[in-house]
Amino acid sequence: MNKIKIALVTGLVVWALVSCGNKKEGASETTGTTETETTTAAPDEDTVNIEIESNDQMQYNMKEIKVPVGKKVVLTLRHVGKLPKESMGHNWVLLKQGTDVKAFDEEAANFKANDFIPTTAAKDNIIAHTKLLGGGQADRIEFTITEPGTYDYLCSFPLHYQMMNGKLIAE
Repeated sequence: MNKIKIALVTGLVVWALVSCGNKKEGASETTGTTETETTTAAPDEDTVNIEIESNDQMQYNMKEIKVPVGKKVVLTLRHVGKLPKESMGHNWVLLKQGTDVKAFDEEAANFKANDFIPTTAAKDNIIAHTKLLGGGQADRIEFTITEPGTYDYLCSFPLHYQMMNGKLIAE
């Protein structure tokens, strides 16, 4: 329970600092996020292109993504915040069906040197993942889901999964 309180207080402090900060001269700024809760690919496309955003308030802009089974997925994660990855890093990690998300997150927290991606047996639960990103950065990955079902995705930065998670549904 204390970890949850610490994560929430940290998130609120970061949000307050970011929302009160001044924009540096010449810095670029991304405005707004996509309001779409669900992304579904057109059934006749060979490749599914998905763009998901993360921010300094520990949020993804999508909680659900639908993809067709057997199609190549090209996913781009954009960190639209301003904070560096050391204090507000985000990634996107897709887990195999049935993975205990909390246990995975606890294991991932031990791998700071590997951007919170486990190198132990827990890595076998990962289908695909992006790099850990700081504000203004982006990463693109490709993967294919071969089995229908619902898959969890999360940010594996310590305790972010509680707010930064969602479902990928393969049909």
